[in-house]
Amino acid sequence: MKKRFFLTSLFLILVLTLSAQDSATRPATCYRLHLTDKNQSPYSISRPEEFLSQRAIDHKNRYFIPITEEDLPINPQYKQQICAINSDIRILTESKWQNTVVIYCPDSLVLTIVKALPFVDTNVIAVANFTFQNEEPQKNESMNLNESILANHLSDSSYNYGPSFGQIALHNGHLMHQLGFKGDSMLVAVLDGGWEGFDTISYFRDLYNNGQIWGTMDLVPQGDSLLPRNNNVYIGSGHGTGVVSTMASVINGQLIGTAPHANYFFIRTENPYSEELIEEDFWARGAEIADSLGADVLSSSLGYSLFPDFPEGDNTYTKCDGVTSIASRNATLACHKGAVVCVSAGNEGQKPWHYITAPADAFDIITVGAANADSVIAPFSSFGPTYDGRVKPDAVAVGWQSYVVGSNGTVRQGNGTSYACPILAGMVTCLRQSLPQMGALDIVRIVRQAGHQYNNPDTAMGYGIPDIYKAYLENREVVSVNDFCQEPLSIYPNPCSNNLLITNLDYSIEEIQVFDVSGKLVLTHTNCYNTMIQIATDRLSSGLYILKTKEKNKIRTAKFIKQ
Repeated sequence: MKKRFFLTSLFLILVLTLSAQDSATRPATCYRLHLTDKNQSPYSISRPEEFLSQRAIDHKNRYFIPITEEDLPINPQYKQQICAINSDIRILTESKWQNTVVIYCPDSLVLTIVKALPFVDTNVIAVANFTFQNEEPQKNESMNLNESILANHLSDSSYNYGPSFGQIALHNGHLMHQLGFKGDSMLVAVLDGGWEGFDTISYFRDLYNNGQIWGTMDLVPQGDSLLPRNNNVYIGSGHGTGVVSTMASVINGQLIGTAPHANYFFIRTENPYSEELIEEDFWARGAEIADSLGADVLSSSLGYSLFPDFPEGDNTYTKCDGVTSIASRNATLACHKGAVVCVSAGNEGQKPWHYITAPADAFDIITVGAANADSVIAPFSSFGPTYDGRVKPDAVAVGWQSYVVGSNGTVRQGNGTSYACPILAGMVTCLRQSLPQMGALDIVRIVRQAGHQYNNPDTAMGYGIPDIYKAYLENREVVSVNDFCQEPLSIYPNPCSNNLLITNLDYSIEEIQVFDVSGKLVLTHTNCYNTMIQIATDRLSSGLYILKTKEKNKIRTAKFIKQ
């Protein structure tokens, strides 16, 4: 869960306090624009190498994940036209999956002109009140992906876990390590606010020597944010240092991470010195970067509810539906596009908010609550369900008295679902390594099924504490599993244009429902009296959809693409 990062400098504390007090009176200067289309884009799904890494392309081919128009970058001509309106306009971030750009535009009259552009939708949302003093905000979106993995991982088959044994043994993760599943060849993308000290702490030197740190990226523009303006994720906050230490550490006798042989990529999506709605946009962009890199697992210990520095962007529990937040929508999409997404549930259990936060409310992800090594739920761990009634959290891991490495390089104990999430994400990484035939949605499903209270979930622990070793044993003989159903539906053509045909030879189908990737019901069909059912799809937008059939004794699902 996202935390306020406390500064040691009294001066900076005073500056931030005054800034927060003044934020409510400052007008918004940053806006999320929804674009209407990607027409005349110079990019094409037939040339994915122009916007996806080769690893990502291979990953999608392996799991039969289609590359669609949704994956195309924002039309650069549209961005150029927006910026050409006024010299003060800057594009701060964007989302290709949502087809949005966030602009800095301090002049309301200029904003009116931007809204009038034919490719800008009327849905314009204020997200922040940044100020820039006549200089371009700096950010770095260059992809520096290192795939030259060196073969000098530690060769030992066992570790001295020391006091950290409990946070791995809770999931029988030590048994996975004994079998050799330690995250080798896997890529974990971590979204956080900074990794202060990580690059200089001696405990992590081998990660760099072994080629396990594949790169970094800073998505937060350094304008008036107090972040140093050099795109260095290793300064500004040490939150990510503690987070990654729970996965990557090999400190015998003190702390062994849950995925010590995995590869990592750090993406800063969080400004540790402010709380504004725009951070959800940064998170959404970070999820897309993780997908572009071909990440196997995405781990994020960030969450969004109230925004003290931009109160007009505050969420409410009624918005925790997996759809309202742009971060939640992209968390769902990231999993559907190939990465297992693990998100902390939040630390609101004893606070007035009480419930999970965004993007922990997303569909088809693993939302992680906190317990201690004795399986006792942490009192601060956020509660479910989602506002629309889905089980949350999905799983629980040790986030109460967890062993972590601080930014000063010492092993200590810490509390928070911030640590529970990566501990389980590391275990999920090992599980994914052990079951290469399974797609991301399959992994999410079997992790839930491995929970100790899968048949009786509650609002505190959800499906409970997953036994990762058991999940491996029960699925290692499975040759392949369809992400959506074990008894496939016969549907064609797929991809489709105007119509979709569903075989109904035994007349068992009673109703057909179609959902978009955010889980929103977009179509219902009840005329199911033929052996071949035809449903009109001409009004659906291009993209990936889930089709569900309600039958006499079962429910079946399948995925299809609308061109």
